[in-house]
Amino acid sequence: MPQDLSFWTLQTLNALQLSMLLFLLSIGLTVIFGLMHFVNLAHGALYALGAYIAASIAGTAGFWVAILAAPIGVALVGVVLYGGLIQRMRKSGPMAQVLVTFGLIFALLDLTRILWGDLALAMATPAALSGQVELLGVSYPAYRLFIILLGAAIFGALALVLARTQIGAMIRAGVDNDAMAACLGINVERLFFVVFCVGCALAGLAGAVAAPLLSVTPGMGLQILIPTLIVIVIGGLGSLKGAIAGSLIYGFVQTFGAVLAPQLASVLIYALLAAVLVIKPVGLFPAKG
Repeated sequence: MPQDLSFWTLQTLNALQLSMLLFLLSIGLTVIFGLMHFVNLAHGALYALGAYIAASIAGTAGFWVAILAAPIGVALVGVVLYGGLIQRMRKSGPMAQVLVTFGLIFALLDLTRILWGDLALAMATPAALSGQVELLGVSYPAYRLFIILLGAAIFGALALVLARTQIGAMIRAGVDNDAMAACLGINVERLFFVVFCVGCALAGLAGAVAAPLLSVTPGMGLQILIPTLIVIVIGGLGSLKGAIAGSLIYGFVQTFGAVLAPQLASVLIYALLAAVLVIKPVGLFPAKG
């Protein structure tokens, strides 16, 4: 019942788990948008590729090797994409970028079908995270709690890098004004490349941690793309604070909407998106640039 404390605790944990999964996917995409001014709709396909890599490796090498290999593998794919396509398309304008990366979605979709087929893959949770954890009177799956803690750790690490390190200062300068940053001697092109690869790696990590919860299918990248774009629009482009805020808003609205007002659940998040676009079109916490 909604009056039961355990109900609110369970739904809050579910909302946090969804939020952190979306955060892992959206942070790479929003920084690519904010820093590179590049519309990469294929980010969801990289998420699906990370899930496939993890599911393939986990059966032989184990979960922990798979969760490390997936972001590395997707980052290497990002290197190829950047050198062969993204770098050439950066100055082409948003419409050309949308068309090219939209086509790239289907190219990567067919690639996964060629390599792994159309049948869904499953990935088991590791034995250490397969049980339940008693938390505030609620028995909650340990693996879902692991996703919450992983997302929080990634957020803390990124906040530390952006606020306290030299490369973080260069990224913030590039997001605020890339032309001025280049005039100050920052190698903006190399910075773009590093940020793009890190964004791809985080997409692969998101796919790897989602694989034990979801069926790994070729279309999973398309399914997650719209929620990710909603998170970015609500939070604001190029901002770590915007990515976490947008993810939490989406996670809580979607989770509590589904249990408290299921008949309106599919409408609530879009109504919120429309309200944000009307009241603050740049998002809640956009980067200065």
